[in-house]
Amino acid sequence: MALKTFNPTTPSLRGLVLVDRSELWKGGPFKTLTTGVAKTGGRNQHGHITSFNRGGGARKRLRLVDFKRRKFDIGATVERIEHDPNRSGYIALIKYDDGEHAYILAPQRLQPGDRVIAGERADIKPGNAMPLKSVPLGTIVHNVEMQPGRGGQMARAAGTYVQLVGRDREFALLRLTSGEVRMVRSDCMATIGAVSNQDKANQKIGKAGRNRWLGWRPHVRGTAMNPVDHPHGGGQGKTKGGRHPVTPWGKPTKGKRTRLKKPSDKLILRRRRP
Repeated sequence: MALKTFNPTTPSLRGLVLVDRSELWKGGPFKTLTTGVAKTGGRNQHGHITSFNRGGGARKRLRLVDFKRRKFDIGATVERIEHDPNRSGYIALIKYDDGEHAYILAPQRLQPGDRVIAGERADIKPGNAMPLKSVPLGTIVHNVEMQPGRGGQMARAAGTYVQLVGRDREFALLRLTSGEVRMVRSDCMATIGAVSNQDKANQKIGKAGRNRWLGWRPHVRGTAMNPVDHPHGGGQGKTKGGRHPVTPWGKPTKGKRTRLKKPSDKLILRRRRP
């Protein structure tokens, strides 16, 4: 997919750069594989805002994507590639040989009419899924499970991928795009290829209204607030407050490590930060 620009007939079109989606399916989604989803506005089950600056946005239905790929040794044909408003990468509608339909993450270079399959001994081609123990070293994969049977959790965003770099007994060694190297059990599933829509990172929104369509409300700087609302607020004129940047709750930001210790830390061989 290429990027497309627009003639600057309005100020909002002057800097607008979008991904050309003319080759994608232009109809609606496969209805039986969708469900309604309630908007939260960034609030949790107690009504407290836990994700700020969310709200509004266009209405959309949730596509039920198969992240597990546990239907082994049954071939499927790619019927179409679709845009999914709930994620950055594209999705593919596949039809299994037994007549069942499913949505999967569409890797790069997957086209309508291609054949995909999940199994222990599948071919190494984009869209095929198999356990990591069956994947050759150096292969690019995505939608990687962290625990067997849980479904893919790593490398699901547009253009992302993971590289299999080694094996150690019952574990596979994976190098993430962040530079982190971690171990995952070899019987975890992964899909060959990198996620589609790699040009997503080169888009330019063009205007504030487009962010509102995506569900993002305006973001206010802490220095523009009152002291009761933010540690950076108040003061005479423009001021940083004489302190290092902090969150609205006073926690240091811009480099402060916030990751808690987890049992899975022992599986990380090299962190993304030294």
